Amino acid sequence: MRDKKFFVAGLSMVAFVMIVAAGWANWANRRHMAEMQAQREMQPMVMGDMPGMGQGSGASGDAGEMVSPMVGRQAANFTLTDVSGKKVSLADYKGKAVQLNFWATWCAPCKIETPWLAELEKQYKPKGFEILGVSFDDLDMNDAAKLKSETADIARSAQQLGVNYPVLLDGDAISKQYGDPAVFPTSFFVNRQGKIVAATMGLTSKDDLENNIKKALGTGE
Repeated sequence: MRDKKFFVAGLSMVAFVMIVAAGWANWANRRHMAEMQAQREMQPMVMGDMPGMGQGSGASGDAGEMVSPMVGRQAANFTLTDVSGKKVSLADYKGKAVQLNFWATWCAPCKIETPWLAELEKQYKPKGFEILGVSFDDLDMNDAAKLKSETADIARSAQQLGVNYPVLLDGDAISKQYGDPAVFPTSFFVNRQGKIVAATMGLTSKDDLENNIKKALGTGE
């Protein structure tokens, strides 16, 4: 009789754990879907309904390319830490064309764009082009163990996407210097003189990215 009670209690405990696990998985999935939906809803609004789209410096009228108030300005210098713990400054790339790519591991469009960037970086690096991937993933800066785990997750995601350029942490620290981007990916293309010559918001085409790289290198129209 006693063994039967233990058996029933054990089954009840297993059932409870399974219910809790299923509930957590459902919550996590709903949260992820909500984030993706928010991005999908925001990007058309920003890219298609923004006043002045398709007009002015840094815009061609193509989807994803925006008239940013940052275009025509000197790119603000900054220093961030990469996933290996190395300090990296924009000033380190003086004299080179640079794409600042603001992204996050949870950003679905970024997962489409990033492999293109890896290919383009390899193609144009010999001509003096560099990419800096700036992660906007949340970080627990006051918890060393969590920060180490989060950094490893970002590095692993970047590797899986074929990233062959520096990945910098804590994009929020420089967000205000670059207009507080609300949609990812967002990129700023900086020429050899340190001036922002083009910007894209949201997922654009590989051809558009390449044209903006040429602008930064001074070989495009």
